[in-house]
Amino acid sequence: MMQRPRGTRDLLPPESRLWQAVETVARETFGAFGSEEIRTPVFEPTELFVRSVGETTDIVHKEMYTFPDRKGRSLTLRPEGTAGVARAWLENRLGERTQPLRLYYIGPMFRYERMQRGRYRQFSQIGLEIVGADTPLADAELLAAMHEFFVRLGFADLVIHLNNLGDPEDRPRYQDAIRAALAPRREALCADCQRRLDENPLRVLDCKVPSCQVIAADVPAMDDVAGDASRQHVARVEAQLERLGIPFVRNRRLVRGLDYYLRTVFEVVSPQLGTNAVLCGGGRYDRLIADLGGPAVPGVGFAIGEDRLVEVLPAAFAAAALARPTVYLVPIGAAAQERALELARAWVRDGVAVEVEITGRSLKAALKRADRDGVRIVAMLGDDELAGGTVTVRDLALASQTALPLAALPGFWRALPPAPAKP
Repeated sequence: MMQRPRGTRDLLPPESRLWQAVETVARETFGAFGSEEIRTPVFEPTELFVRSVGETTDIVHKEMYTFPDRKGRSLTLRPEGTAGVARAWLENRLGERTQPLRLYYIGPMFRYERMQRGRYRQFSQIGLEIVGADTPLADAELLAAMHEFFVRLGFADLVIHLNNLGDPEDRPRYQDAIRAALAPRREALCADCQRRLDENPLRVLDCKVPSCQVIAADVPAMDDVAGDASRQHVARVEAQLERLGIPFVRNRRLVRGLDYYLRTVFEVVSPQLGTNAVLCGGGRYDRLIADLGGPAVPGVGFAIGEDRLVEVLPAAFAAAALARPTVYLVPIGAAAQERALELARAWVRDGVAVEVEITGRSLKAALKRADRDGVRIVAMLGDDELAGGTVTVRDLALASQTALPLAALPGFWRALPPAPAKP
């Protein structure tokens, strides 16, 4: 029997309804903040990610799915979304449009990494980017849109961790400080962190090995060596968040796992998944487009791990997404079967979700199937109903039954009260 590759999964109904509901909220929320959707290729030239994400990062070093095409060109399944947006900005000359551009994306990403709860090798991200604005107000607007998205999903306990990563000019000074602090304990670090200490010391602070995290806790904070410009920038972002009433904490050890970040960086952590389980992360990347060969264009963005997000959705939102009632139309007799699809199409055009019984089940079998599968509304159409221009509607959740004119069913469906909670 054929099986899916390790690290992937099949999204089946009704869980797929949760994903649809989450993505609808994302489109509505980010659209309300002036954003439009961008769709970039699932695979890109490998060099794009090496140059943008960073050659010494774990993503490039050991997590990318890279392969040659038939002409020997190196291609990579995208491990994250921002690099593709930056490439699209350059290639499509988006700088000729009015700036800033607010762009969101929803789609699959790929990383070969260790399997754990909420983490897959093919996973989905929801991202938002603001390209072309370098002000603290842009960072604050991005965080406000992110916060509003989570609020609309019903979250009340998520924690925003925020830090200052300084400017690229501050980076060598901070790398020296990290090396000096960790050199006496080098042998106690994991093998990856010993390599990171030589290649890119910032990556040590992003290690998930508990013993390395304890050792790294003694390293000075980036904010201690950062320049005044980056400190003032992040302070103004924090002031805007306080004005908006958006809760956050300053996490002086937060660095994120991508080399293009500077100044403002942030993560959103779910208490339900633990301190290392990040639902969302992002930051400012003012040098990324220039590093790819373009002009100096500022940007700030975030990406939300949709797989993890769906796992910890508030119960009320999940219940509402899964509770959408569908009318199960059961034709009884040959005449009703001939009319069933015509009637169903008319209801569908009036906004009703309709499933027609097309296998020839008897009414008894159809009702048993409805009860087994949790169907709420059964519409029964027989000779008597056809003659009277009516349909008999049974609400299994409320244990009630009524006869309606055929044209009245859409109004009945739209006015359905919520189903009572199950004991």
